[in-house]
Order: sequence, then structure tokens, then C-alpha cells
Amino acid sequence: MTDSTRLAAGDPAPTFTLRNQDGASVSLSDFAGQNVVLYFYPAAMTPGCTTQACDFRDSLGSLAAAGYQVLGVSKDSPATLTKFQERDALTFPLLSDEDLTVHNAYGAYGEKNLYGKIVTGVLRSTFVIDEAGTIELALYNVKATGHVSSLRKKLGLAA
Repeated sequence: MTDSTRLAAGDPAPTFTLRNQDGASVSLSDFAGQNVVLYFYPAAMTPGCTTQACDFRDSLGSLAAAGYQVLGVSKDSPATLTKFQERDALTFPLLSDEDLTVHNAYGAYGEKNLYGKIVTGVLRSTFVIDEAGTIELALYNVKATGHVSSLRKKLGLAA
């Protein structure tokens, strides 16, 4: 994957409609007029993804108070996302992008270095989208641990 497929601050956020953990359709346009934290993670119920999801869950109150809606996206099926949500008491929408269309639109799928090998897969990425649907922050290859704290600092919400 080349950097040209990556989004940057100021780009319009690609629109989408995906199924959530309950099988209901969720569109980016459902959140028009709100700030959205859209994050892509490789696989539900894996250690790193669980750490990251629980960090978002634990920060949800302060993010919501600051006007941010969190949405998690993976290639997992809605049924798997339901298990993930229930197991870890996740209180924000988890969206299923099984065909990777939205991952690709956001540049969140491609080549990455995994334990010294170049592989193709999900790039752990986070996007902050403003009320007008414009990318405010585009963060690629983020670390699962400490990411939410780092994001809060970038948003001026550090506690």
C-alpha cells in the first residue's frame, strides 16, 4: 500500500453504511453534526484489540462529554462482534466490514510489518471526523496499548 491511499487532515471522510453488532445498519451520516472517533482494529477478542476496546470503553464518558461518538470497525461478523461486546461490556457501536470496503476507503488495510515479516492485513488506525464530515486526525499503525490516552492528549482532553 502506498501513502497515496491514506487519508489526511482536511480530507472528506468516506461515507459508509455497515451492520453493527445487532445486525442494524449504521451510517456515518447518522452522526452528522457530531464528532466521531472511528477506529479500525484487526480482530475482536484478541489481546491487543481487547485492550484498545476496553480503553475506549473506559474513556467513553469523557469522550462523549466532549462531543465525541466512538465507533469501532473490524472485519468480524456481527455475531462475533456481539460476543465481543457482551464479553467486555463494550458500550459503543462495533461495525462489521467483512468485505473490507470501508477499511480500504480509509487506507486501513494493506501491507504491514508483523514480527519482522511483511504481511497484508488490517492496519490499526484511528480517524477523528468533525461535525462537517472532514477528517480532523488520521492516525495509522497506532499501538493498542496507550492509544486512547495519546488520542485524548491530541484532542486536548488529557486528564
